[in-house]
Amino acid sequence: MFDLTSSKLLLLGIVALLVIGPKDFPVLLRTIGKYVGIIRGHAKEFRAQFDEAMRESELSELKKDVEKIAQETEASFSAAGQSMEKTLDEAQRSVDASLGPPPVIDPLAHDADGMPLAPPQPVPAIEAPAGANGAGSAADQPAGGGETAAPPAPQPAPAAEKSRG
Repeated sequence: MFDLTSSKLLLLGIVALLVIGPKDFPVLLRTIGKYVGIIRGHAKEFRAQFDEAMRESELSELKKDVEKIAQETEASFSAAGQSMEKTLDEAQRSVDASLGPPPVIDPLAHDADGMPLAPPQPVPAIEAPAGANGAGSAADQPAGGGETAAPPAPQPAPAAEKSRG
């Protein structure tokens, strides 16, 4: 911008020494150095803020890229899952078609030995209503098998020893 070379700086220094004088020249150089330091500090701070903004911009772009990859991965996984389900359904249909319908077994059919072909199904128990014929419900019965235990028979008293005397 200004294209300052060493020869131009030397010429500028000689002119400043003649115009300002040797007594005030060191004060001028200190003041110029102080302002140059302040300007460098502001430039450094500006550069740091600019670099931070660039990193944030790069991070936001990186975040967008990662989100895009995540969406693509999720879509491919869902497509693969649907493909697998379709393949499994087709395999299940082909196995079912090759086996045919399940045979119907007559529950009353017997083999040559007279044994039933199908195992008998358990019959659900019928509970008597509470209070019918003097019988209580199952909850009224003691836990020892359904019958009430009779009170123990009284034992004969041991024979008292006869006192002598």
